[in-house]
Amino acid sequence: MEKILSQFIPQSAEQVQMGGILIGIYIFFLAAFLGYHLITRVPPLLHTPLMSLTNAISAISIVGAMVIAGMKHDLVTTILGTIAVLAASINVVGGYIITERTLRMFRGRGGGKK
Repeated sequence: MEKILSQFIPQSAEQVQMGGILIGIYIFFLAAFLGYHLITRVPPLLHTPLMSLTNAISAISIVGAMVIAGMKHDLVTTILGTIAVLAASINVVGGYIITERTLRMFRGRGGGKK
């Protein structure tokens, strides 16, 4: 019984770290797969509210990236955190521009307030 259990218990710090990396990679690919399939099935009418929601989520990821960039564990962490802040900021600004343009297009059709 101990031989069987010892196969599943990490023996060193490298094994624990490798397990964490594999779990992170698995979660990333699962999220990417699910995200792709969910977004492709969104009807055009719901696209603008969905963009607003993703802008809010990107704003939250900016805060997380700023925390990671500011921790200063090592140079690689700081560089990756800074790149994450830049990428999320571009995503928020681009999403805001697209959402505004889409809303202006709908306002023009309905004759609502400008």
